[in-house]
Amino acid sequence: MAADEHAFADTKDWTWVLDRVCGECGYDVCEFDRDQIGEMIRANAAEWQDVLTGDDAELRARPRPDKWSALEYACHVRDVYELYDTRLEMMLTEDGPHYPNWDQDATAIEKSYDRADPTAVSEDLGLRAEELASRFDTVSGPAWDRTGFRSDGAAFTVESFARYLIHDPVHHLWDVWHD
Repeated sequence: MAADEHAFADTKDWTWVLDRVCGECGYDVCEFDRDQIGEMIRANAAEWQDVLTGDDAELRARPRPDKWSALEYACHVRDVYELYDTRLEMMLTEDGPHYPNWDQDATAIEKSYDRADPTAVSEDLGLRAEELASRFDTVSGPAWDRTGFRSDGAAFTVESFARYLIHDPVHHLWDVWHD
């Protein structure tokens, strides 16, 4: 079964971050101008690239069994940027698209996050971030109100999608720094 066909793929519901500050990382997705999202993505990618210059053994070490390593989180962020670019393109070019499912845990296994090359991940993450940031840079006016839907029924406008998105890579940096 392909990763986008898993029955329970998009069930990790973090949409509550649109309504309140994250109790773990402290990030408030309502505290930025939506037109800043492209630059925020680029800045976040630069931080991840700094993380990935660390010692190889440290990058691969899990702080505890239930947490990913810094490298695994970086792989996830790279894939989030790629996935969200696809979903944003759908929102900007289709009327009310429904996104294909994505099982992030299955993806981590299928892509062997734990055995990835940190240099390649850093390069790919930077490219994916720039692609997504550039697409967000094109959004203006009523395009911010275009909609898209996850398979679990979660509805987004391009603006809420941007706010929801940015929490993920910011939160995972927090995960890396605080474990």
